[in-house]
Amino acid sequence: MKQIETSDAWDTFVREQQGHPLQLWGWGEVKSLHGWKTYRYLSNDTQWGAQVLLKKLPKPMSAIAYIPRGPVGDIDETKLEELSTQLKRQHRIDALLVEPDDESFEPGKGWRQTKNTILVPNTLILDLAKTEDELMNNMAKKTRQYIRKSSGSIHVKRLHTTDELASCMKVYKETAQRAKFALHGDEYYFDIFRLFDDDVYVYGAYEGETLIAFVWLIATPEIAFELYGGITDRGQELKANYGLKWHAITDLKSQGVRRYDMNGLLNDGISTFKRGFASHENHLAGSYERPLSIWYPLWAYGLPLAKRIVRLVRR
Repeated sequence: MKQIETSDAWDTFVREQQGHPLQLWGWGEVKSLHGWKTYRYLSNDTQWGAQVLLKKLPKPMSAIAYIPRGPVGDIDETKLEELSTQLKRQHRIDALLVEPDDESFEPGKGWRQTKNTILVPNTLILDLAKTEDELMNNMAKKTRQYIRKSSGSIHVKRLHTTDELASCMKVYKETAQRAKFALHGDEYYFDIFRLFDDDVYVYGAYEGETLIAFVWLIATPEIAFELYGGITDRGQELKANYGLKWHAITDLKSQGVRRYDMNGLLNDGISTFKRGFASHENHLAGSYERPLSIWYPLWAYGLPLAKRIVRLVRR
């Protein structure tokens, strides 16, 4: 295997292999600026590869390697073993954690499925090859009603400037305070906006000139993946997030994106809102670990602090 050092070569490979946007160069660059190291490996026949994130762990361990929504391409047991061996040799990692963008995954001997997940495997993925009428018909009745109702009260546009993103961050902080979840510093979000360039899609819902809701995705031609979203109290009154999400879905569909992933379903109000957009759920394969050192049991069973550190990749 060879390491890829240029963004154009790597992103061309990811797109050609219908890879996930978390495997794009920009995601690795963002993580490299915020506590991780990133390496990109491509097979000699250029048919498969992986963007690998490395995080140092407390001693006596060395590091954990993590592949979000990858590897990319045609993967089998032999290829995974080749990648694991190279990572262990070069970086002395204690374990390799993989969360593939597939509903089934058979990594072979030496791997174990784990509940130590970073990305939530249960999600909702819309097939954008369906017509708008078909997508609408699969929604809950109340969701359709709220889309129609809110669409008459708001206007939605795609946002392109850092000033517009700053307005989103104000809404996001308000949302985080209300829902009681933690955020990164502003620089993290601005780095994503900057480093993903044309692959970032931020849509804002406005009442007049006031931003009242936003949804933020990154996308390849294969899949659009929701990262963040927020809504003000006024936005909640107008059900603005319904018309906003429908606008994002239809706009990405018009650009030829094939799937729309809502990024995780939990037992919370946000997930109840997401579930209204379809009559199904998707269950991805989940998380698989490959032990690569004698310290692996310490990672797997004894260090909740280390696991919390790694889970910061989620937001």
